Amino acid sequence: MPPIPSQYIRRAAEWTDAFDTINLTYDGRFLRRKVLTTTRGTRFLVDLAHTTSLDQGDAFELEDGRLVEVVAANENLLEVTGVDLARIAWHVGNRHTPCQIEAERLLIQRDHVIRNMLQLIGAEVREIVEPFRPEGGAYGHGRTQPHDHGHVHDHAH
Repeated sequence: MPPIPSQYIRRAAEWTDAFDTINLTYDGRFLRRKVLTTTRGTRFLVDLAHTTSLDQGDAFELEDGRLVEVVAANENLLEVTGVDLARIAWHVGNRHTPCQIEAERLLIQRDHVIRNMLQLIGAEVREIVEPFRPEGGAYGHGRTQPHDHGHVHDHAH
């Protein structure tokens, strides 16, 4: 049976009542065309007009109108803490490393080079496994095409 087509994304605030979910890593949430399988086993073909960055709570709209909610999957991360977290965050940002910023910690993808650099500047670093939801950048969805400000779903219902 061929996968069900999906050409539209609904952002988190634009929908309710998904029939299923799909767990995707940070890298997996950046796509244009790919066959995916939901938690319950439904196969669908994502076929978007542009490469798009998805966030936790966004949904794929299938051709038949059903919605599949995007869930951030657990990933191998580094938890970064320290007394001068703002300075540590600057060093992470200076290396253009995706970063989830929280009040008491930073989360980044595991990278031994960045880990060593952070430890050299006094950061405490430990390996963890959690969902990864880094900051999206100045225009929200930081990995989308330069002139795409999140207006992915543009058809009428």
